[in-house]
Amino acid sequence: MTSILVKSPKLNSPTVHRLSNGLTIIAEQIPVDAVNLNVWLNVGSAIESAPINGMAHFLEHMIFKGTQRLESGEFEQKIEQRGAVTNAATSQDYTHYYITTAPRDFAELAPLQLDVLLNASIPDDGFERERSVVLEEIRRSEDNPRRRTYQRMAELAFERLPYRRQVLGPTSVIEQLVPQQMRDFHSAWYQPQSMTAVAVGNLPVDRLIQIIEDSFTQLAPSTSCPTPYISSPSAETSFTQIVRQEYTDPTLKQARLMLLWRVPGLTDLQNTYELDVLTSVLGHGRTARLVKDLREERGLVSNVSVSNMTYLHQGVFAVSAQLPVENIDAVEAAIVAHIEQLQSGRVTEAELSRVQTQVANHFTFGNETPSDRAGLYGYYQTLVGDLEPAFSYSAYIQSLSAADLQAAAQQYLPTDAYGIVIIKPGE
Repeated sequence: MTSILVKSPKLNSPTVHRLSNGLTIIAEQIPVDAVNLNVWLNVGSAIESAPINGMAHFLEHMIFKGTQRLESGEFEQKIEQRGAVTNAATSQDYTHYYITTAPRDFAELAPLQLDVLLNASIPDDGFERERSVVLEEIRRSEDNPRRRTYQRMAELAFERLPYRRQVLGPTSVIEQLVPQQMRDFHSAWYQPQSMTAVAVGNLPVDRLIQIIEDSFTQLAPSTSCPTPYISSPSAETSFTQIVRQEYTDPTLKQARLMLLWRVPGLTDLQNTYELDVLTSVLGHGRTARLVKDLREERGLVSNVSVSNMTYLHQGVFAVSAQLPVENIDAVEAAIVAHIEQLQSGRVTEAELSRVQTQVANHFTFGNETPSDRAGLYGYYQTLVGDLEPAFSYSAYIQSLSAADLQAAAQQYLPTDAYGIVIIKPGE
């Protein structure tokens, strides 16, 4: 097994080490008195079928309910005894688990993290208890206006792709799942070839790699299942007209407005950078165009934001606003007018410089801690299969011109074809 040093700017110098069982290990030593182990899996709600929607997130809860070596709760107890921290998250395209420890404790605690991932027992009694926790999380999510608005957006943005479904899954599905379904799901997907284990902190790289490699050798089940084959779905086609959906929500005090366009995802990474910059031009900071115009100067909205949500197979460029109902038409027209200005090439050098500086600083500031770097490496390796785009991101943004932004606005943000979600307060 050989180690491959990934060439990168001076700020980052991780080593990538691949094992014959398919596991990817990424390690980097930095002079911070901590070590973060971040294990990423390309397992999220997008690989679920509708009858088990929510399984990946539910399994995230059950991972910590014990193994043959660890009783339920023992993992967290050992972590807390050493002053370490642990957490996990499930998304549409991935699940990841992490611990942050003192360097002297890493060799003892890292194998525990890997044991619970590889050998989760998923006991029947724990399954029923955690089902109640997940159902309560779903209820809280349904009571959250922001999450409800996001779900309306997802249902309009994605007609075929599984991103239209909720990561948590619907109550009706979670209520019907049984432990054996989860055990089968775990056996199929929690395999080394689906995992990237990232360790960043103040231990030598060879030591970090050896701890993880030895742990997998000792802890991995003697038999492994091949990861199920999932065909790569094609992206949704762009809107061909303005598709308008309107709802009422009696819990709201102000209306919600969201304009959205279907744009490239991570499988078309090179065409996402200009869109990232356009989000900053329009909506990041008080001097951004929409914020300055709609909130600061005209007072038409109480809040406006712009995002380029980049999933693996598709992206969504969205402009969201919270506003009085009577301002909806004026705000929609203003958003369209601002995008038309971008399409006509009206991006100033000052705007472009501001955004490029923001991006460069954000990248630098977001790479300071072991968990920051481990998260960056795990995300790119899992979803893109390559670390180099993470390191070259800032340089690529710096290379963009006003003409590049104009071309992207023209190609991806047509003002006569987009989706729009309106949610009004009402009875």
